[in-house]
Amino acid sequence: MAVKIRLKRMGKIRAPYYRIVVADARAKRDGRVLEEIGKYHPTEEPSLIEVDSERAQYWLSVGAQPTEQVAALLKLTGDWGIFKGDKNAVSTVKTKQAKEEFVADEKKKPVLKPKAEVKAAPEATAAATPVEADAAADAVRAEEADDSTTVTHETPAQVDNSGVDAANADKA
Repeated sequence: MAVKIRLKRMGKIRAPYYRIVVADARAKRDGRVLEEIGKYHPTEEPSLIEVDSERAQYWLSVGAQPTEQVAALLKLTGDWGIFKGDKNAVSTVKTKQAKEEFVADEKKKPVLKPKAEVKAAPEATAAATPVEADAAADAVRAEEADDSTTVTHETPAQVDNSGVDAANADKA
């Protein structure tokens, strides 16, 4: 069986990323694979190239043929040089630098106040002592009781439907 090490395309339109896979040469590009041995994300800056070096060396040793693109990636990671017997083969892949953690300037005032402080501030200024706070709470409860509407339920005997029947008779 002819085995190739090639790229399997994934992602979406205009946002590709690839898996470096070992597959039968007769299989489809994105079809069944024998093993996934790495990743390649060309759109990132710098490009992300990860290869499981041990597995790549194994597949190269049993006769798997890399495609041109994968051969170029293996040269960057140093795996192709190791396979060919170069003892000085080194990875030349650039790695992404970690971003510095954001630190807010302590001299500047915060723009937004936490919600807990905003709600607590009006109550604290309105009622300075616990007695005044209880009086204010009682006043609020009394206002809510006055605003509430009373609901009465009518029994069928109390409801006058004579006007409704006359209105329906006019429509018919």
